[in-house]
Amino acid sequence: MLWLWKIAAWSMGLSTLTITLLSISGYQLWRGRHRGKPAKVWLYKAHPALGKILVFLTLLLWSVGFYGTVQDHGHLRFSAHFWAGSAMVLLVCTSAWAAFQIPRRSWARSLHLSLNGLMVCLLFWVLATGWVVVQPHLPASGAWG
Repeated sequence: MLWLWKIAAWSMGLSTLTITLLSISGYQLWRGRHRGKPAKVWLYKAHPALGKILVFLTLLLWSVGFYGTVQDHGHLRFSAHFWAGSAMVLLVCTSAWAAFQIPRRSWARSLHLSLNGLMVCLLFWVLATGWVVVQPHLPASGAWG
């Protein structure tokens, strides 16, 4: 079942990279709006595309976690990582929903930004608890072979 943990590791790495790129592009969009200079057109297209990728990766990770846990233990275990991951899914999906509301509802931008701030903080909890969960599944040599 090492293949499942490899999917999780790659997805988590890509999710972390995607969150970093979303933070940078979001800041650039915010800065352009507050300086009165619109951001580059490609940035307006890249930011939502990255957001969709993050939603996909988050749901993939959540699915892998459910499947892997049930395969290993025969039932779902409600560990700290389960709660961290579930909270992340909720934040990512709610933030994506809020982002789609921005053109029509002025309050949605502040909700989107607030949820993203929480998401970055929660990412550290997910990473820390996930590291503990994955360790028993790694080969004794530490090699991913």
